[in-house]
Amino acid sequence: MEIAETGVAPPADQAKASLMIARRRRITELVEMKRMVRVTELVELFGVSDVTIRNDLEALAKEGVLLRDHGGAVAQTRTGLSTAFDQRALLNLDAKQRIGAAAAAMVRSGETIILDAGTTLMEMAKCLRTDIAMTVITNSLNIATEIGSRPRAHVILAGGSLSPQTISTVGPLAERDIGELLADTLFLAIPAFDPELGLSDTSLEVARVKTTMIAAASRVVLLADSTKYATRAFARVAPLADIDCLITDQRFPEDATRQLMSQGITVHRV
Repeated sequence: MEIAETGVAPPADQAKASLMIARRRRITELVEMKRMVRVTELVELFGVSDVTIRNDLEALAKEGVLLRDHGGAVAQTRTGLSTAFDQRALLNLDAKQRIGAAAAAMVRSGETIILDAGTTLMEMAKCLRTDIAMTVITNSLNIATEIGSRPRAHVILAGGSLSPQTISTVGPLAERDIGELLADTLFLAIPAFDPELGLSDTSLEVARVKTTMIAAASRVVLLADSTKYATRAFARVAPLADIDCLITDQRFPEDATRQLMSQGITVHRV
């Protein structure tokens, strides 16, 4: 009763709180240094349960120290166009790399392809073969720079206004440039897709460019990890029936896979 009345915490609780503060301070240092940490490595490092680590990460995320990711956390970047893009690129990075590699393997010599903007498409661009000829149409400044130095790649960069969100061009000029071209395959990124609501984006300008890209391509391949499924964003892009193939990760639901395949959409879970 004396402890409760005076408000003094028991020594054991004080020690526990001190350990928690020290642990969270160390987690913050690790995130700043490594840019990304996983729950499993923190559990092993501190010798605590995964529940404890997840609680630590949630608390630090609320403080704005880091961003939560599936299985871990990534560093919080407050300013800068390219640094913000790099921060988003760390989210679900393993899945994005596998999806990007699978998409790159689909490209054949002599093809004309459209590469949408986004972090997953950037992973695809890194994996494209350097020994084959291709024409790449894109509105992404990062992707154009990544591929532009390759001797057998011809890059066409759409004009327009800069979208800080995706480091890509948008607006009437971008729509006009892309709309006048024809491509074999579009590799499309999307922040949200749903079997009933279709594809949607957080920006109306970005959504309009994506719609134009779909109309310009003979085949549409959607690159989207499972976190984008059964969600919707602000602006409509196209019905799900407009895509021919989905490349996603192993977490994508099996029932959704069967549903899409019954509609003639090929699904690759990588």
